[in-house]
Amino acid sequence: MKTLEDGTIEIGVGLVSVGWMGQLHSRAYTNLRYAYPELKIRPRLVVAADTAPARAQEAVDRLGYERGVADYREVLADPEVDVVSICAPNFLHAEIGIAAARAGKHFWIEKPVGRGEEETRAVAEAAASAGVVSSIGFNYRHAPAVEHLKQLVADGALGRITNVRGHMFADYSADPRGALSWRFIRGLAGSGVLGDLMGHLVDLVQYTLGPIAEVTALTSTVYAERPELPMGSGTHFSRVEDGEMKPVENEDYAAMLVRLSGDAVAADAVGALEASRVAVGPRASYGIAVYGTNGSALWDFERMNELQLSGGLEAEHQGYTRVMAAPGMGDFGRFQPGSGTSMGYDDLKVIEAKKFLAAVAGGERQNSNIQDALSANQVVSAAERSAASRGWEQSLPVEGTTAARR
Repeated sequence: MKTLEDGTIEIGVGLVSVGWMGQLHSRAYTNLRYAYPELKIRPRLVVAADTAPARAQEAVDRLGYERGVADYREVLADPEVDVVSICAPNFLHAEIGIAAARAGKHFWIEKPVGRGEEETRAVAEAAASAGVVSSIGFNYRHAPAVEHLKQLVADGALGRITNVRGHMFADYSADPRGALSWRFIRGLAGSGVLGDLMGHLVDLVQYTLGPIAEVTALTSTVYAERPELPMGSGTHFSRVEDGEMKPVENEDYAAMLVRLSGDAVAADAVGALEASRVAVGPRASYGIAVYGTNGSALWDFERMNELQLSGGLEAEHQGYTRVMAAPGMGDFGRFQPGSGTSMGYDDLKVIEAKKFLAAVAGGERQNSNIQDALSANQVVSAAERSAASRGWEQSLPVEGTTAARR
């Protein structure tokens, strides 16, 4: 990092993997100056790595990086790089995250950080040892309506929180012709929908309500086989006609009963969480419903800019009111001037980039961190154990998270 003559802090950025998520990270860095001009942070896109030469070149020609390379190690070795965005497939996250920390690079990494609790813990230990700032791609927590829900809970507006319902329902694998990408192979992805979607939901619950202490879970694999897709030739959205069928090695659906810890804002509340990648109907219905003794609130990503909020016990008219996101809720005012003009998914990544780089520059640490990732992965791992044992499993407390606590 260096400070320019006008006091602006220039931060050198490296990128690993120029896929959809890598492009989102890059646009977020670029758009930071428009949403947060007073931050006086200028990301400099230094180098991007991708094993596909066309993508590495695209990073230069379209995204604005100064150069493209094939090996991520070149990104980590570059002295001009201060921070690294890690957007590679899940099975490479731990390897690259540990390497980034050892190279002294602050990193913004997509979830799941590891293919299980052990890999995630190894990344957390490497980051702590190196003293680097980490940020995790838990983007749904940044939706202004979610931030407003979190504040309502903290202020006691809903009364004592009694229970929570959550769901992460996607249809990207609902078609049995959906390709057997790496996401369905345990050695490459670890768990299936537990790591892919349930991890997001666990973070949403812990960020708004507090740490999950114990779980009991069940899982199922709806499609036991899928047509094989050669590595690097498509995505998990691809369809394959008449391909060779190979076994699916992890779960398509998962459900958990949970109990929150005693030090949570919603102390000892209970709940039910579900995740599916084969749901027919929902496209990306990711939501949370929080119930208290004096009201409740419901949010769904498919209607990201809305919150359904009930009146209190003394309200003249019971039932739900649609509350539109507006300036004053989270960072909404940074993107839109008034309620009804909606924010989008990409904007959540700009907020994420802002929180990450502000922490790197020595400002307030509002960013999600590697401890949040470890805590979410512990809950997911406990759910896997529970599905096998058909009993209750504990998730041990993790220090240093941003979970909502008393």
